[in-house]
Amino acid sequence: MKASAFSYARALSVVDALELLARYGDQAKVLSGGQSLMPALNLRLSAPELLVDIGAIAELRGISVTNGCLRIGALTRHVDVLKSSEIAKHAPLLTEAIAHVAHPAIRNKGTFGGSLAHADPASELPACVIALNAEIIVRSKDDERRIQAADFFTGIYETLLTAEELLVAVEIPVAKPNSVHFFHEFARRKGDYAIAGLAAFGLLDGETLTDLRLGYFAVGEKPMLAAASNLLTGRPVTARILADAQAALDAELDPQEDQQATAGMRRYLARQLMGQCVSRMLGRPDLETKAFA
Repeated sequence: MKASAFSYARALSVVDALELLARYGDQAKVLSGGQSLMPALNLRLSAPELLVDIGAIAELRGISVTNGCLRIGALTRHVDVLKSSEIAKHAPLLTEAIAHVAHPAIRNKGTFGGSLAHADPASELPACVIALNAEIIVRSKDDERRIQAADFFTGIYETLLTAEELLVAVEIPVAKPNSVHFFHEFARRKGDYAIAGLAAFGLLDGETLTDLRLGYFAVGEKPMLAAASNLLTGRPVTARILADAQAALDAELDPQEDQQATAGMRRYLARQLMGQCVSRMLGRPDLETKAFA
């Protein structure tokens, strides 16, 4: 199929883009990397009146660290995140996770902000930013908002971003010396959509997790920050405690069923991901063995 007819405008600045979005509202679509939007246009799943191309806006690109905060511009490409020494040092979870995003051709064009704004529930990056307690910065013609990543995603391909707003950057607290992370996803083949995945970030004090943020993806209509993690912090983790946390996680989940997996399969994989995560963060292979028993 081919896309339906639309007008095209190439924005040369954020102000230019926001003026166009204010004028056209929900009749406009923003084009950044285009790796999700172009297929949707060609399949006529999206039929905007105007396509606003923001690809030439240099101020939306780049990675910087200031005052204990890592800032990633919305147009920063996946491949640039993957190769960044600043990301590897201050948010290594992203370095590990982004290598799982589709394939090199997609990573060479796809953008960090575009992935978040698209809000695919099987996408790796939305789960990463909620695990990392990031703030998402969005701007309209007259205002700027900072939204906690855990609140930003509201449903399948849905966010708090309005039709007149542009996602401009993401800010993440830099990792502390005692921080630990975990990333793993189950997929039929590397680069396929995940069947279930987990991006996690924690703080370690000796053999105890003092903080743990479990960002699940592909197990519901949006990335989920699991409350069951509270059972695993502030005390030594035993096999019994881990089993209780897995049961609590199961009660939180509401996974979909599709051609890739049943809801029951996704529940099982989510529980096992929790076991793997805690085991590896604590350096306790015995916990992972018992988690799969």
